[in-house]
Amino acid sequence: MKRDSFGSRLGILAAAAGSAIGLGNIWKFPFITGQNGGAAFILVYLLCIALIGLPVMLSEFVLGRKTQANAAGAFKAIEQDKPWHLSGYIAIATAFIILSYYAMIAGWIFSYIGRAATGKLMTIAPEQLGDYFGSIIGSNVEPMVCTFLVVALTAFMVMSGVKDGIEKYSKILMPVLLVILVGLMIRSVTLDDASKGLEFLFKPDFSKLTTSGVLEALGHAFYSLSLGMGIILTYGSYINKKENILKLALQVTIADTLIALMAGIVIFPAVFAYGFKPDAGPGLIFITLPAVFQEMPFGALFETLFFLLVGIAALTSTISLLEVVVAFVTEQFNIARKKATILLALAIYLLSIPSTLSFGMWSGIKMFGGKTFFDLFDFVASNISLPLGGILVCIFVGWIWGTENAVKEITSNGLYVFKYNGLYDFIIKFLAPAAIIVIFLNSTGLLSTVLASDQLGSFVFAGVGALLFVGLVFISRRSRMKKANF
Repeated sequence: MKRDSFGSRLGILAAAAGSAIGLGNIWKFPFITGQNGGAAFILVYLLCIALIGLPVMLSEFVLGRKTQANAAGAFKAIEQDKPWHLSGYIAIATAFIILSYYAMIAGWIFSYIGRAATGKLMTIAPEQLGDYFGSIIGSNVEPMVCTFLVVALTAFMVMSGVKDGIEKYSKILMPVLLVILVGLMIRSVTLDDASKGLEFLFKPDFSKLTTSGVLEALGHAFYSLSLGMGIILTYGSYINKKENILKLALQVTIADTLIALMAGIVIFPAVFAYGFKPDAGPGLIFITLPAVFQEMPFGALFETLFFLLVGIAALTSTISLLEVVVAFVTEQFNIARKKATILLALAIYLLSIPSTLSFGMWSGIKMFGGKTFFDLFDFVASNISLPLGGILVCIFVGWIWGTENAVKEITSNGLYVFKYNGLYDFIIKFLAPAAIIVIFLNSTGLLSTVLASDQLGSFVFAGVGALLFVGLVFISRRSRMKKANF
């Protein structure tokens, strides 16, 4: 079966940037920025993106392009004698689970697009918006219908292939997203007292920055770039061998970060202009912003455009998540893309049902630690398998394949210049794995447990973790030498 690929540089950039730009930029980034004090948090986030996010993204790109294989096949192509392909299976499973509940959240957005377009949201009293949102997601029918719509649209765009599907629709969706975003920015910054929101975003107050804020910035930098779930690796496998992959990784990282900041410029000046609080949390776009739009001239129009913007961002991410799984199934089992896409879309939709009903008729069903189905899926995927997939990529590229081979691929075998060999080697082998371990400990709650214990316990925990890491490294180094000329 002949492998599909991207047809143009613009298509590569649109698809790769679209995979990174999603609800994490336009929904999560603004509300965690609001909760963590604004500009100081953003500076830490930018540092984490530069030091950790970009090098790991670059590693996934080169691993995919070198092997021209799916997320599991890439590891197997380099290390055939050891079960490193299980790392790819973890990434594929992570993408599958995340898409099941990500599509549900995107469905909420689609529901709000319809309500905004008909003017319904403008008629709800501000103090009732919280209950109104709760009644929507707690319904047993509408969220399932909207989730199905999201999954169906995603499958439609993926089944046509990489060039005629993903690339084609990304080149349409991304410019539309940017036009809407710029229009909303202009409207937001021209509001009275908008300067307060801009000051909140760009004037650092480090007294508001906490340890938990720093850890959240680190975690979001990793999550925002779609790392650890096979997306970047899979897209890398569709990139031409002569493409400047370092330049591409930089462009995607910059685009992802700019979109997040632009979303902040849309949201916070408007929030401050009408006297609302910036730390509203996850309900910021579903509860606070509809109240803001009610106060704004032509609010119904801008509200519709805003939710359309968020919906487009969500779709660009669902496309990339589904492609990870489709690429694996079509190549591993030699199934036609159309058939594989339809079957996988149905499976993902079925898996989304427990998460959807977790806010409705199954809200009383609790499992481990009192978690609903949605809580459990999110915890396992985001807090365990996602960082695990990330750290395995770092160990594999740094210690098994070797950063010297990764650098050859970065430079397209000498076609381009790469001056940061030593820094890249240090980050991938040591700094990034250590940072991802911290993300894992923090997201699972283990870090707070360790910090709350006595000092001796902390040293023991850290020592055991370090020994496990060093042991894994030295066990795997013997395999690395065999693959030096791959």
